[in-house]
Amino acid sequence: MRDINPIGIIHSPYESIEDMPIQPKGASAVAGRVIVNEEYIDGLQDLDGFSHIYLLYRFHKATRTEMVVTPFMDQKTRGVFSTRSPLRPNHIGISIVALTGIEGNNVFVAGIDVLDGTPLLDIKPYIEEFDAVQGSVSGWLKATAEEIRGKRSDKRFE
Repeated sequence: MRDINPIGIIHSPYESIEDMPIQPKGASAVAGRVIVNEEYIDGLQDLDGFSHIYLLYRFHKATRTEMVVTPFMDQKTRGVFSTRSPLRPNHIGISIVALTGIEGNNVFVAGIDVLDGTPLLDIKPYIEEFDAVQGSVSGWLKATAEEIRGKRSDKRFE
């Protein structure tokens, strides 16, 4: 199996895990910047035609793995694979953010919910025709969009 190495770094206003939004919906006005390593700059060609992108990254501050966690939007323990917890076996995160511009190897985004200095693993375009799933079901999650927007991180996943 080939190693997965960062292709860049994500910058955001969040220097601490505490009080961060738990999902991009809670950070819609928050600007961030992704710096892609120079050797991957050609990979940014044509990305500027997309309104949103996926950022795949490593939860670099996660220090442990748990198979059962209590998610932010629930009081009950859940299997880690039914949550967005950073305590997963490979500590990989994903966020959909608005793409606001590209200058050289700098990718500017809005809606960032990622800790400053997070290693970027990949960028993929969000394509509504591929990615939007009509009639999807969100399992145990019963929170409203407003509750999700207002929820902030705490120390439970350090």
